[in-house]
Amino acid sequence: MRRRDKSADQLRINFERMLAHALEGRGVRTHTGLDLPTRTALRVIARAYPDVAEELVEAARETFAGQLDGTNSARRRAELDRKLEEAAERLNGSRADEVKDEFA
Repeated sequence: MRRRDKSADQLRINFERMLAHALEGRGVRTHTGLDLPTRTALRVIARAYPDVAEELVEAARETFAGQLDGTNSARRRAELDRKLEEAAERLNGSRADEVKDEFA
């Protein structure tokens, strides 16, 4: 059974908690409801510890805002669609070449 998605308030709490962990150089948990881009931004902060630039924190906050407003998932969907189109073009192109070779 799938768990219910976390509310925006729960996500904000989890983000702030994981940001605090990252600022202490600690790891970021995976089962927080935070998406991959947000967790990645937090991991960058943790790796930069103890010299965390404010720009990294701001970037993590912007990335998290993208999770909340759907920007991150829209970007991911667009990337997947692009990859599927490229794969379909390669497949169709290779089949066309096979047909040409067959009748050559």
